[in-house]
Amino acid sequence: MGRAVHGQIFRHAFEVDVFVQNGLVALYAKCGEIEKARAVFDRLYGRTIVSWTSIISGYAQNGQPVEALRIFSEMRKLDMKPDWIALVSVIKAYSDVEDLEQGKSVHSYVIKVGLELECDLLIALTAMYAKSGGILFAKLLFDQIEMPNVILWNAMISGYAKNGNADEAIELFRRMILKNGRPDSITVRSAIIACAQIGSLDLARWMYNYINRSEYRNDILVNTALIDMYAKCGSVDCARSVFERTSNKDVVLWSAMIVGYGLHGRGHEAIDLFHKMKQAGMEPNDVTFVGLLLACNHSGLVEEGWEYFHCMRRDHGIEPRHQHYACVVDLLGRAGYLDKAFNFIMKMPMEPGITVWGALLSACKNYRNVPLGEYAAEHVFSLDPYNAGHYVQLSNLYASVRRWDGVSKVRVLMREKGLSKDLGYSLIEISGKLQAFRVGDKSHPRSKEIFEEMESLERRLKEAGFIPNTDSVLHDLNSEDKEVTLCNHSERLAIAFGLISTPPGTALRITKNLRACVNCHSATKLITKLVEREIVVRDANRFHHFKDGFCSCGDYW
Repeated sequence: MGRAVHGQIFRHAFEVDVFVQNGLVALYAKCGEIEKARAVFDRLYGRTIVSWTSIISGYAQNGQPVEALRIFSEMRKLDMKPDWIALVSVIKAYSDVEDLEQGKSVHSYVIKVGLELECDLLIALTAMYAKSGGILFAKLLFDQIEMPNVILWNAMISGYAKNGNADEAIELFRRMILKNGRPDSITVRSAIIACAQIGSLDLARWMYNYINRSEYRNDILVNTALIDMYAKCGSVDCARSVFERTSNKDVVLWSAMIVGYGLHGRGHEAIDLFHKMKQAGMEPNDVTFVGLLLACNHSGLVEEGWEYFHCMRRDHGIEPRHQHYACVVDLLGRAGYLDKAFNFIMKMPMEPGITVWGALLSACKNYRNVPLGEYAAEHVFSLDPYNAGHYVQLSNLYASVRRWDGVSKVRVLMREKGLSKDLGYSLIEISGKLQAFRVGDKSHPRSKEIFEEMESLERRLKEAGFIPNTDSVLHDLNSEDKEVTLCNHSERLAIAFGLISTPPGTALRITKNLRACVNCHSATKLITKLVEREIVVRDANRFHHFKDGFCSCGDYW
């Protein structure tokens, strides 16, 4: 139809009419025919602000922000003053290229020309700040708008979620509902992502119940997000129930469920689901194989993982990405095949990145291979010199073989770079609220009771024959000091608080920011047997389900 109109314009000699030609530029741009819009624009004489605005908006709306900004720069050189419509598109373009500084310059211009109260500009600026990490500026602008539309709610909720402010995202989502706002699919998916970040199973269930009563119950994108949320909140079984109830499953939904099993180290279930996926006629994608490799990695299924990696290209025509190579290095390294992992790295068709060398360094620490660990550390430090975690890994390696000179050398390196070890903390969910604990934390109002429970637990552990693994402490301390240090780890405090705060038999759910240490892992297994409780721990790498003296990881993590 648009081409037919264009033909009529040409036939009736309107090709020199600026008003008509501006309409054509806008028409082609809105139909996604940006090259045709550009051809009309380039032939246009006597361009007006409408002409420039139409082409700039066209490029911005069609996913070409760099070209939109280049044309805007041309327009400014001609001393053309942009109107608010052009500025909306320019702000969007700067948001898309994540150039917050230039976006701020446009904001200054908006204020200078007195357009700061223009509703569409407020929305665009709020979205830009929220997306680019300037969440405080975004909130200041958001609060000026009396009746935010769904686009603005989405900008703020997703902005909070993407910038690590998950609690604020959920609070804003609840506020939207209370104000009778109508969330769309983007809104609820952003809220679900925030729930997954928080890790509260009670909150996840609230979110699920809300979705179940809404028009998005059968939305495949929403259900995919719910599967991911439940898996990250510790209940892969709830994730599976969402998966089973979803009709018309696509590859993204299947992959989300396989990745969920991977997070929980349920390798055989992941493999079984993969076979069902193929039987259903669904072709896997690269994310499917990330989940499979993760599941094999966390379950010690080395041969299976090795085979799945090689069948990607051979059977499915999928070129492995860096993440797949990193999974294989981790898979081999965790199983003790350090030489095979190293040779695999040397044959990679791409430059090994930080995750590949980091996986090898971690494996070297676990198996006390100092020469190879030092080689891996050199590459890690050159790629990511200001991440304290990598230096701690090398320090751990030296400490495990009592190379205290090496530990001292790493500490000097860290001090020179102004780095300090990340402090461990654990969160425990009690009655839907998260409580945080750090190593040796005595700040809690119930601290006296917590430490009394800790002492009781330590007595019972010793009576049951538990011997602390003091090798997991990084300092050259005497044995008694080491035991005290280990007893005060944040997850032990969280467990003690959980035991005094919940009825007998209640499962405890804990999130830890670092990888669980060997000592706490062993102690938690025995604690579940002594207190007859299930304890679910999400550490930096995966989930551990402790019950009756065993862990779901099979001591393989």
